[in-house]
Amino acid sequence: MKHIGLFAAGLLFGTAGLKILTSEDAKKVYAHTTAAALRAKDCIMHTVTSVREGADDIYADAKAINDHRAAEAEAETIEDTSAQEA
Repeated sequence: MKHIGLFAAGLLFGTAGLKILTSEDAKKVYAHTTAAALRAKDCIMHTVTSVREGADDIYADAKAINDHRAAEAEAETIEDTSAQEA
C-alpha cells in the first residue's frame, strides 16, 4: 500500500509540475530569458567583431613592417655585393 501511495504522490507532483512548466506565466519567463540571452549574444558578437577588426589592423601593420625590413635587408645585401665586386 505504501508503494501505491508513493506512486500516486509522484504522479500528482509530476502532473502539477508539468502544468506549472507549461503555464502562460512560465512561457513568459522562458521568452524573457531567451530574449535576454539573445541580447547578450548580440553584445558579445559586437565586441568580438571589434576585437577582430583591431587584430586585423595590427596584423596588417606588422606585415607591412616586416616587408619594409625585408626590402631594406635586400637592399643592403645588394650594396654589399656591389662593394665587394669593385
